[in-house]
Amino acid sequence: MADPTKKRSGITPISPKKIRIAALLAVMGPGIIAGLSDDDPAGITTYSVLGANYGYQMLWVLVASTIALILFQDLGARIGVVTRQGLIGLVRQKYGARSGTLSATALIVANIGTMTAEFAGIAAAGQLFGVSRYVTVPVAVFLVSFLVLRGSFKRVEKVFFVLSGVFLAYVIAGFMSHPNWGEAVRGMVIPTMPFTQDAIYIATATLGTTLAPWGLAFIQSYAVDKRLTRDDLKLLRVDVWTGSLLTGVIGFFVVVTCAATLHQSNISITDASDAAAALEPLAGTLAKELFAIGLIGAALLAASILPLSTAYSVSDLTGRPAALDDGPREAPLFYATFGAITILSAALILIPGAPLITILVVTQVVNACLLLPLLGYMYGIANDKRLMGEYAATPTMRAIYGVIIALVAICVSCMLWFTING
Repeated sequence: MADPTKKRSGITPISPKKIRIAALLAVMGPGIIAGLSDDDPAGITTYSVLGANYGYQMLWVLVASTIALILFQDLGARIGVVTRQGLIGLVRQKYGARSGTLSATALIVANIGTMTAEFAGIAAAGQLFGVSRYVTVPVAVFLVSFLVLRGSFKRVEKVFFVLSGVFLAYVIAGFMSHPNWGEAVRGMVIPTMPFTQDAIYIATATLGTTLAPWGLAFIQSYAVDKRLTRDDLKLLRVDVWTGSLLTGVIGFFVVVTCAATLHQSNISITDASDAAAALEPLAGTLAKELFAIGLIGAALLAASILPLSTAYSVSDLTGRPAALDDGPREAPLFYATFGAITILSAALILIPGAPLITILVVTQVVNACLLLPLLGYMYGIANDKRLMGEYAATPTMRAIYGVIIALVAICVSCMLWFTING
């Protein structure tokens, strides 16, 4: 029987379904933004080379990497909400000032190199449309800086969501390439790979670019900055899983696009812009343009997130304010770090004859070496009942985290062995 009071007052009750949707929309952000920002130019390049060189054969590596991303992004978000601290700050608190400082220093060095790759992606994609890097890179620096320096947290987050929509370009390009879906499914579920230096490198790069150290640091600090509470954890998990799965889906379409076109035609590439240019005679001008547009959008999103991740980490280490709702006067170190990383990385791209390949190779090695201790620190924090209380990892999850860390260790060890003895 209807409540007559509600009829007289003219108030229409809100359905529980609408309430749940509104609650989810309020929590959404950390998982989707952190996940999709992993599909940056370095990631798109890695997936492009994976598809061009090995076809559908090694898609299972992407699946495994996506599963690892889901579990550790979920863990990072949970640690951030429960402890109300960023990753580097917790490392300093639990493992000492030396560990915190070394982790932050390695993260800064790796992030500068990775940020350089983001601007390199913007430059390369712009050149596909006939625009010089001396135009596209400064414009990108201005856009990224204006977004963060002039926007509130909610406004910045909305722009991040808009940029994330650009990744649809890769899905469309994937269908336009007419891949062999049966072979793609086979490559996802049947683990095979040649035991060669190049295959080990690309497998490790796929794992490292998907489960990026800066992404792990970012999602934890971003969840803190968004002021999420323990009551939000269930909905936050939906956000994190969605973002991580979308990361894998975008990577999948990049791989199958290159597998169906470049691999079938025995065309080798070195970066994502090569892949975009090579697509034109194989899948049409539109496929090339979609691939290039996706590269620009991915680079802009990552170029906004990477310096934020670094700024959060430096502020966490020093105990200084780190929030997008604070202005430069309230959080000078936070914004100074953001500006320094952005300007330095852009300057490296604009230097004539800069050793970009060397920078990117060194960055990959640093990222790989940094990933292992960060995962180990997260594992230790997750098991610490003093910090995590009832949200500490269960024995089953500890075992799963341990297996993932062991697999990462094997991949990194193989890569370093080939690097030293190659």
